[in-house]
Amino acid sequence: QVQLVESGGGLVQAGGSLRLSCAASGRSISMYTMKWFRRAPGKEREFVAYINWRDDSTGYTDSVKGRFTISRDNAKNMVYLDMNSLKVDDTAVYYCAADNNYWGPGTHVTVSS
Repeated sequence: QVQLVESGGGLVQAGGSLRLSCAASGRSISMYTMKWFRRAPGKEREFVAYINWRDDSTGYTDSVKGRFTISRDNAKNMVYLDMNSLKVDDTAVYYCAADNNYWGPGTHVTVSS
């Protein structure tokens, strides 16, 4: 079992930055592909980014490419999402997931215009 808890959300103006953190416990995340998802108000949950367990390769949904960066620190059992040049459309609850099997409760991000 892996327990995940996200943090770092909040209110930020458009153009600003936030760093989301995902703290894992219970097991090491070193063998998991870690992902970030988000659910905007009134919308379905969508994939945001992943970082592969084997080679730390990353991937992003098109709308965040060049603005968001996912990273991991296996020694600390942490995953991060650095979000820059935030847009109002980035407003959502952001979730961390391990292999799509384990999920955190989410952290709210609100981007104001």
